[in-house]
Amino acid sequence: MAFSFYMAGIVAFLMSLALTAINTGLGDGYLLRVLRAYALALPVGFMGVMAARPLVLRLVAWTVAPASQQARKG
Repeated sequence: MAFSFYMAGIVAFLMSLALTAINTGLGDGYLLRVLRAYALALPVGFMGVMAARPLVLRLVAWTVAPASQQARKG
């Protein structure tokens, strides 16, 4: 769960930086606008990561060979 929280936090912050700049520009109050956007984006992003986690685990299992199979190929 810690991994999901950190990942959501970093991605939400980067997206807040980019989308705030795109939507309102880099003028006065940019950092405050970013932090306001981030306050909304972090919980939404974290809940999204937690909701998508089971699907992502299945997709990874489906597309990535287990380490034991990779060792035999190498």
